Amino acid sequence: MASAVVKLKNFATGFKIAFVPSSSCRTLTTSHRLSSEVKDNWFSKVFVRKIEPTKESHSRLLSDKDVIYELQTHNIRPDMRDKYLSNYEKHCQLMASSDINAELVGSWSVIVGDQDQAFHVWRYIGGYAEIDKACVTLAKSNEHRRLWNEQGQCIRARHNQYVLTFSFWPQIESRKGPNVYEVRNYVLKPGTMIEWGNNWARAISFRRENEEAFAGFFSQIGRLYNVHHVWAYSDLQSRKETREAAWRKPGWDECVAYTVPLIQQMHTKIMVPLPFSPTQ
Repeated sequence: MASAVVKLKNFATGFKIAFVPSSSCRTLTTSHRLSSEVKDNWFSKVFVRKIEPTKESHSRLLSDKDVIYELQTHNIRPDMRDKYLSNYEKHCQLMASSDINAELVGSWSVIVGDQDQAFHVWRYIGGYAEIDKACVTLAKSNEHRRLWNEQGQCIRARHNQYVLTFSFWPQIESRKGPNVYEVRNYVLKPGTMIEWGNNWARAISFRRENEEAFAGFFSQIGRLYNVHHVWAYSDLQSRKETREAAWRKPGWDECVAYTVPLIQQMHTKIMVPLPFSPTQ
C-alpha cells in the first residue's frame, strides 16, 4: 500500500502537502484562500475570541449587584495564632450584635498554600449602601477599634476585596462538615470577564454531580479582573476523584481549552473551616 508523508509549512505561504507513493512522487499546493480559511479556523480555536462591545457593565451582565461580598485575607504571625482566632471570633460576635446588615459566610485556615493564613467571606445584603452604613457604624465603635488594634498585633498583613457572585453559580449554602475547601484564584486578562463567564456558565454543569461548587466570585473593588472559585470536598481523595470524573465528561476539556488563554496567573490553596465558621 502506498505511503504518504505530510509536511506543514508556514501559514503565510500556505500548506504544502507532498504525497510519496511507492513508485512516483507528485506535489500539490493548496490556494492561499484555503490556507487563510484553515489558519483562521485553527487560530479561532486556540486564541481568545473577540469580545463584542456592550452598553452594560460586565458586573450587571454577570451578577446581581444588590448583594456584595467581602473577601478578607489575613496573614497571621505564627506565634499569635490562638490570640488572633480569639480576636476574630469576638469581631464576628460584635458584627452579629450590631445593626449592620452583614453576615459571615465562612472562615477558613489555609493548610496547603500560604501557611498561617486565614480567609473570611462576608455577605452584605443591600449592596454598597449597606457597606457604607457598616463603615460608619464601625468607625464609631470603641469595641471595634480595640479589636482592630489588637488584631494588628497578631498579623503580618491583611487584604480585602469587594466581589460579586456569578449568576450561573449555585446559591451559596452552608455545608455540614467535615469538609476541606479549595479556593482557586485566577488573574484574567483585562476585557475577558464576559468570555470567562460565558464559558463557565457551560462548564459549571460538569461539576454538579457531587455538589462541590460552593461559591464563584469576581472582583469589583480591590484587585481587578480577579476570579475566585471555591469548591468543597469531603477530603483530598474525594477532590482527586471528583476532578478526574469531570475530565471524563465530554465537553469539559473544551471549556478548559477556551478559558486557559484568558488567564494571566492562577493559584490554588486548600483550607479547613475554623470552629466559628457557619459553613463546615
